[in-house]
Amino acid sequence: MLAAMPDSAPSPLSPGGPAPRDGGDACPGTLRLHRADDGALARVRIPGGVLGVDGADALLAAADRFGDGELHLTSRGNVQLRGLDAECGGGLAELLAAAGLLPSVAHERARNIVASPLAGLDGSPALGEHLAELDRLVCASPAAARLSGRFLFALDAGHGDVDALGADVTLIADGDGFLLRIGAGDAVFRVPAGAGPRAALSAAEAFLRAARDSGAWRVSDLPEDVRAELAGAVAASAGPAVHRPRPRTATPPAPGPHGSGTPAGPAPAAPAADGTAAPAPRGPVTAISVHVPLGRLTPAQWRLLTTTARRHGGELRLTPWRGIVVPGPFPGAGAADALRALGAAGLIASPDSPWTGVGACIGRPGCAKSLADVRAQAGAAVGPVGRLPVYWSGCERRCGHPHGEWIDVVATPDGHRISHVRGERRDPPRTVRADPEARAAAVAAARA
Repeated sequence: MLAAMPDSAPSPLSPGGPAPRDGGDACPGTLRLHRADDGALARVRIPGGVLGVDGADALLAAADRFGDGELHLTSRGNVQLRGLDAECGGGLAELLAAAGLLPSVAHERARNIVASPLAGLDGSPALGEHLAELDRLVCASPAAARLSGRFLFALDAGHGDVDALGADVTLIADGDGFLLRIGAGDAVFRVPAGAGPRAALSAAEAFLRAARDSGAWRVSDLPEDVRAELAGAVAASAGPAVHRPRPRTATPPAPGPHGSGTPAGPAPAAPAADGTAAPAPRGPVTAISVHVPLGRLTPAQWRLLTTTARRHGGELRLTPWRGIVVPGPFPGAGAADALRALGAAGLIASPDSPWTGVGACIGRPGCAKSLADVRAQAGAAVGPVGRLPVYWSGCERRCGHPHGEWIDVVATPDGHRISHVRGERRDPPRTVRADPEARAAAVAAARA
């Protein structure tokens, strides 16, 4: 039975290292709603971000019937519905279950799985069967129902894109098998392809046993001595570890901010094994990618995306960078035409959009803890595309912040604190008072 590897690196936002959990896991789901200032909030898990058009229609119907009509993408490729009536849970669950989006009531918050959005579309290995098997195994495991809503699985097609997200259990496609990474450590274990999903579930179940006394929600929360014991258990069952450093940022193979994952535009081909850029693909474009400004989709934008998907591959892939990949094929000028229409609808359809790499939490007025309307402030500060992504937070919790290297802008009682985060390190911050022009200039300089 596989167990967890050590992960002693402190969080970039918690310099002292893992913090004990002194309360229950209040992470929202479809059945457990979160009360916000703009109404109740539901988070619908979409494993791997893979969503058929019928499921997409059901989500829009739920947003229209029970919420504010809009759909909000999360940093794990899930969908949030906001502005809900706190008593709508039964009707919401019934609608989503009928659409196949709620296969297990007991496991609905445990189905946290991210996957490389371009897997199988850019020359990299397809992950669909492995994703479906992992989701099935999680839903069939009584123990997995106890996983925190924050515990995260990742399936990486070899790009390093979702491996950079620091998931608790990561499978990385490697040759004819997988590399298994537990936590954010640099050690990985070789696993045959057919055994990958079961090995990932076994690792999660081993984590639960290790976390029984500490109450840890994630691998990074485990006490150091427990992580050390689990490292030995993994080595005993899986054999010697292989050293493969975890990517510290997802670097897209096209212009745009580091850490923004899949770039907007036609799907690029996967890089060659030596890291050089792949030649431009011949024939139909296999997929297109768009990003969503601040992760918020209007009903019209969502309908346009689903209509585009129906004309081509019949599927949407929601990304952990608040974007959407639409698999093709797109013959002739189909990709250019689709991107032009999506861009005209307000989506980010090319990497040179000024909105590229700009993110923010919900802020005021949706969140009572927020000190500012950071979405409006982020919009006012949009300028030339920066080298690094920027994320605006209304308070110190930094809900939904990115990973790797990014510019952190946090509203405080004294102004906005701006700092450069580099994985586990952060540069000394600069605080800018209530001056919109100075704030925008400071953010632009930090991103450059």
